[in-house]
Amino acid sequence: MDENTRLAERSQTASPREAGREVSRITLTPAVDVFEDSQGVTVWADLPGVTKDRLEVKVHDGRLYIEAEAAVPTPGTLQLQHAEIRQPYFARAFSLSPDFDTSKIEANLQDGVLRLTVPRRDEARPRRIAVAAG
Repeated sequence: MDENTRLAERSQTASPREAGREVSRITLTPAVDVFEDSQGVTVWADLPGVTKDRLEVKVHDGRLYIEAEAAVPTPGTLQLQHAEIRQPYFARAFSLSPDFDTSKIEANLQDGVLRLTVPRRDEARPRRIAVAAG
């Protein structure tokens, strides 16, 4: 066992304190893909390790917020030797145009990928105008 391994062993808990000092939480920006069509936008956000109970999606003052905390379990038979980030915290915000109907946003989380569907308001959707002849 070398010096680095011993340093990793000194703290086995996911405590916000380390060696008597506060450890700040690192906020990660999740990678997203945004697709737009005449019906609205669809946002796909990568949130590895996030479960539904640790995910919050909210809309306030024309902004869409995604906040989540990942659970990175360590199997009981293993001992953590090194971790870059013990409990990843994800946060991302988007400004929404008034053209979108925030009351009809749908969210689905599956296998660490969040899909948000944000529909356009009916009056903001393109529509075809019939032209009469004569």
